[in-house]
Amino acid sequence: MSRMPIIAGNWKMHLTRRRAAALARAVAAAQGQADGRRCVVFPAFVHLEIVRRNLKGSNVQVGAQNCHEMKEGAFTGEISAPMLRDMGAQQVLVGHSERRHVFGETDARVAAKLAAVLANRMAAMVCVGETLEERESERTLEVLQRQIQALAGVLRAEHHGRFSVAYEPVWAIGTGRTATPRVAQEAHAAVRRLLAGILGAEMAARTPVLYGGSVKPGNADELLGQPDVDGLLVGGASLDIESFGPILAAAPSA
Repeated sequence: MSRMPIIAGNWKMHLTRRRAAALARAVAAAQGQADGRRCVVFPAFVHLEIVRRNLKGSNVQVGAQNCHEMKEGAFTGEISAPMLRDMGAQQVLVGHSERRHVFGETDARVAAKLAAVLANRMAAMVCVGETLEERESERTLEVLQRQIQALAGVLRAEHHGRFSVAYEPVWAIGTGRTATPRVAQEAHAAVRRLLAGILGAEMAARTPVLYGGSVKPGNADELLGQPDVDGLLVGGASLDIESFGPILAAAPSA
């Protein structure tokens, strides 16, 4: 089944206000009016408003890197899904590997955040993936199964079009190591089979599964050429249009 490719840039804790605005304009220009691919950028919370303004008139979406699962409350420093929606966020990253492994988010909390995002009518990009230790002990499938099964109580057929998965092999994030196209394809096919177990084969076949992990202009084409790789979640290479532009161009556009 044909799925429109998605190229996403996770800007993490980088950029000043001025640089974020300039990069947003550059991404909008690079994306142009292409309707055969989708593009989304995830700036820091404090830059959401200025990035949204600088993307106005383009078909590039703006997303948030995280959210709290509660609607409101005494959670100093946190941001809720309703706040993000009010600021114009269209997507939210959920369960990024840094949230899981640096900040200790559990599968249950990731599922709760997913529920909050979907309840507030935004799209969610849920990240899954294994560490180097888990891969070397041949536990990749076990980890993916656990992470995806945790979403079973949240996802429904009605969420089609507002849900995607990003496979991030943790051992390939920021390390310069990239999963080979074959390894990426095997993991993405496994993710799709696991999704079919909770959503049914038809919805799983329609769900975009992106690859994230040291994506660069030099490997974007090969990764996107795999049948179950529906897009790319780009980290460091998304901070400069000189590298992000060619990655965006690697995805077919109408």
